[in-house]
Amino acid sequence: MKRKRKKEVVFMQRLRVKEVAKVKGWTMAKLHRAADINIRTMQAIYNDPYRDVAYSTLAKIAKVLGVEVSDLVEEVPDEEK
Repeated sequence: MKRKRKKEVVFMQRLRVKEVAKVKGWTMAKLHRAADINIRTMQAIYNDPYRDVAYSTLAKIAKVLGVEVSDLVEEVPDEEK
């Protein structure tokens, strides 16, 4: 008798920096200056929410926004897997 294999759901992390910053009233330009993050890095975070970002970068952003690092990241199902 064959066993049915359960479909494994794979999750990936999605950055919520843009959404959280907007709710808090921060523009990308103000946020990059206040968090002391290179403008190109901030643009990449805003334009690609699936970008791999260093924890230290997220910690700087979270501190400026007054949130926890975990508030800037969400897990979503990876549709491609």
